[in-house]
This record gives sequence, C-alpha cells and structure tokens, in this order.
Amino acid sequence: MATYISNGKELLNVEYDAIIEINDVVDGMRVISKDVRGEEYAIFMLELNSNICCYVFDEVFIIGRVSGFETLSDAIQAWINEEI
Repeated sequence: MATYISNGKELLNVEYDAIIEINDVVDGMRVISKDVRGEEYAIFMLELNSNICCYVFDEVFIIGRVSGFETLSDAIQAWINEEI
C-alpha cells in the first residue's frame, strides 16, 4: 500500500511510471476500484463523507476529477459513458 499526494494537477514526488493500485491512498482517500481505457486510467476513491471520488490519470498527471458520486456503480458508469 502506497500513499500519494497531488497538487490537483499531478502526483508529487513520484516517478513517471508510478501506477496507483487498489488500497493505495491518494490525497487522504483510499482507492477502492480502478479501470484502464487506452493510455488513461481512472481510480475510484472513498471520500470522508462516504461519497465516491474519481481521478483520471495520464501517467502521473490528473486530467479529470469528479467527486460526489453516491455509489461506486454511479462513478464507474460515468467513466464508462465518458462523462468524466
């Protein structure tokens, strides 16, 4: 389990080939699911208020971020539908 911090645009103090995995912690939130689409990948994290947050990465760069999903299923469906 690794812990990562971002500045809102990229992960800080990591190598460019760093890949976030399930159970890692990003910005204080635990990663509960992950999906890959081409060069991009999405991580789904549990927020402190029990909602789901999604970050979309291209390498270590955050290219999308949406929070406030009520369920993991809602967040994954938004990712599949390319709404994130």
